[in-house]
Amino acid sequence: MISYREFDSSLLESVKSIFEKEHWNAYLRDDEKLKRAFDNSLYVLGAFEDDRLIGFARCVGDGEHILIVQDLIVEPEHQKQGIGTHLFKAVWEKYADVRMFQVVTDIEDEVDNHFYQSFGMKKLEEGDMVSYFRP
Repeated sequence: MISYREFDSSLLESVKSIFEKEHWNAYLRDDEKLKRAFDNSLYVLGAFEDDRLIGFARCVGDGEHILIVQDLIVEPEHQKQGIGTHLFKAVWEKYADVRMFQVVTDIEDEVDNHFYQSFGMKKLEEGDMVSYFRP
């Protein structure tokens, strides 16, 4: 059974494990920076199978005028089960009144690009990155 709840940097090892499985290696270079990033995040929502973290959404911003979904990630073995969609929808609804709701992803990532477009988000492209915003 999958449950969803907020969590903090006390689950840093679980977070790192998910990043490693998805090859998001930029986060794995400095544990102290990663801990501060989580401690300073506006909102972190985790997906748990029993008590084990299997995915999460992490947001930064002020929650009023700007919100950036910094991370949306699910372990490979739990993908294609609606977990990422549930996490994103929860953030989308929680911050429905934020003026600028944004996410950034790789321009070549067809799955992510399709996912954000399915929410009606508009894109801005630059180099090898694309930013999606809620109109």
